[in-house]
Amino acid sequence: MITEPETAPRTTTPPEEGSRIIAVANQKGGVGKTTTAINLATALAAVDQSVLIIDLDPQGNASTGLGLARPDRKIDSYSVLMGQAKLGEAILDTEIPGLALVPSGVDLSGAEVELVSAEGRETRLQTALAGEPKNYDYILIDCPPALGLLTLNALVAAHAVMVPLQCEFFALEGVSHLLKTIEKVQRGFNNVLEIQGIVLTMFDKRNNLSEQVANDVRDYFGEKVYNTVIPRNVRVCEAPSHGKPVMLYDFRCAGSQAYLHLASEVLKREGVPA
Repeated sequence: MITEPETAPRTTTPPEEGSRIIAVANQKGGVGKTTTAINLATALAAVDQSVLIIDLDPQGNASTGLGLARPDRKIDSYSVLMGQAKLGEAILDTEIPGLALVPSGVDLSGAEVELVSAEGRETRLQTALAGEPKNYDYILIDCPPALGLLTLNALVAAHAVMVPLQCEFFALEGVSHLLKTIEKVQRGFNNVLEIQGIVLTMFDKRNNLSEQVANDVRDYFGEKVYNTVIPRNVRVCEAPSHGKPVMLYDFRCAGSQAYLHLASEVLKREGVPA
């Protein structure tokens, strides 16, 4: 549970001039969160944006999905959060030009417990980012499917939150908990935090329920919902097993094209010519 401090809210200071930090978060698993993080990052890199992904999920799926084997994750996000290494020491280049990664490691699963009694437990990532000199256009933080201290660190460090939302019956009920958490973070830790947008994932046009959920979400959240919808696509599901974003695995498939459209929409919202 995330509680608010008794002191006045602290405003996040951008760690790097020009960098935009976006936490990709949803406490519900299986909604396409990591898939969205790595494929949006790839699409942004494809249009000449420099991007850093911080894998803050103990499962490490973003790291695996970008082709990084576990033995190669010598310095990871756990090391950064626990003050054992600087962020710059953990950054690795990927095979995608313009896209770098701070990997996740097995030790990250214990970070939730270790951070409970740690000084500055909510601001560890924010502090690490502030000390990183290299400039990126976008820093995407892939959060774990839980509203614990790892996700809290991401929300305190971020300027905005992107919420992947699966087109299923319980979608709205699940996201309401995340929105309440975001409001608490805004009041207690980071008053510049905003919702960048909600992206509908795993949309199946053959399924009437998908259409109904999409309409309900748009009615409730209005313009916060991206026009782009990520379809349920076999190639998107296959790509991680090959250690590649879907755009490298099959550029022409519907999933790849959807993430390109999403990147264009994100840049438009950010005021960047796509």
